[in-house]
Amino acid sequence: MRTTFMAKASEVERKWLLIDAEGKTLGRLTSEVASLLRGKHKPTFTPHVDCGDHVIIINAEKIKLTGNKLNDKIYYRHSGHPGGLKSQTAKELLAKRPERMLELAIKGMLPKGSLGRQQFNKLHVYAGAEHKHEAQKPEVYELRG
Repeated sequence: MRTTFMAKASEVERKWLLIDAEGKTLGRLTSEVASLLRGKHKPTFTPHVDCGDHVIIINAEKIKLTGNKLNDKIYYRHSGHPGGLKSQTAKELLAKRPERMLELAIKGMLPKGSLGRQQFNKLHVYAGAEHKHEAQKPEVYELRG
């Protein structure tokens, strides 16, 4: 009798992937990165096991937004205090913390709960071209399309 393969967390092999975000569209990049973090590109993908790879994104400051989203898209956060709602446009966020824009987009595409948090911890985003993961020997990953 054949049984469905279920990956075990201890048997998952993880790679380090390097992605250059320069000139890439935000949504197209983040959806593929979310898929890599989940491990959906592997034949051993199991939905309830963290089987994704580590992903390093460089040049987050050079990401592209289509249309007029740079001025129209608004990011909100709340301090928890009455009247503590803060907002800033995508342009302001890109100028101050470009890596945060990518992190927020990718986090929204991952599962909610402890598994999603575990997968999100394998994401490393840097605004410039430098990163501190050379020791892991990351492979350069070319996006589809």
